[in-house]
Amino acid sequence: MRLDETTMSLVRLALAEDLAGFGDVTSALTIDIASRSAAAIVTREEAVVSGLDLAAAVVTEVDAEIAFERLADDGQGVGSNVAVARLVGPSRSILSAERTMLNLFTGLCGVATQARRFARAVEGTGVTVVDTRKTTPGLRLWEKKAVRDGGCGNHRFGLFDLVMIKDNHVAAGGGVAATVTRARRGAPFPMKVEVEVSNEQGLLEALAAGADIVMFDNVGTVELARLVSVARSLRPEIVLEASGGVTLESVRAIAECGVDIISTSALTTGALPVDLGLDFE
Repeated sequence: MRLDETTMSLVRLALAEDLAGFGDVTSALTIDIASRSAAAIVTREEAVVSGLDLAAAVVTEVDAEIAFERLADDGQGVGSNVAVARLVGPSRSILSAERTMLNLFTGLCGVATQARRFARAVEGTGVTVVDTRKTTPGLRLWEKKAVRDGGCGNHRFGLFDLVMIKDNHVAAGGGVAATVTRARRGAPFPMKVEVEVSNEQGLLEALAAGADIVMFDNVGTVELARLVSVARSLRPEIVLEASGGVTLESVRAIAECGVDIISTSALTTGALPVDLGLDFE
């Protein structure tokens, strides 16, 4: 798979950080240049796979002679001690690629695995858990894909694809009604306008001004359920989102308040890398 130049620039930067123009001195001094090996990327714990194409890109960037065979698919849940990919090629090159490849791959598998936990936590509620812009710089495309691989959804990709009025916009823009009205007047027709509120007054202003999406930020479940009822009674079609302090333990109770979407940075910033290893055969 041919990857975009932004991704390849990230791969090259990560490799340069590890090799620093000198290469893998340990492998060069201990392994014959003609040596060839086969190695497998193996799980040490249960995981959801994500980022195989990125892992392959790292390997190929180090040495195009390394063959990268996928033994699993992105989005596939696997158990412990499962080989998800196999590498065959020059031994030195495989070792030179190992750490950079695993650093990226384990992180993306971690995001997908975390997303799977959240997706399962809200099963049956009809609510979609989505990510935020709190992603690793340079890896947003891949982390958001990993969120989808895990069964959750994506919020806006960046500052360019949704009008999202947050508390600081409201403070600087003259209030909820004023900022939503100004946004509605100037936004391109297909672009949605979302606004963050934390109380009933803000909700009523947002609804009256024509917001497409209302996000309740850091509102307790009892009050959240009440505000959802108010919103549905006035504009049944309004899309309602909850955010702020969402955890794996609290997400179902929030979902049961009747919102449509729950956004949380825990999908990305709260995801620990999955334990994967590269084992030579």
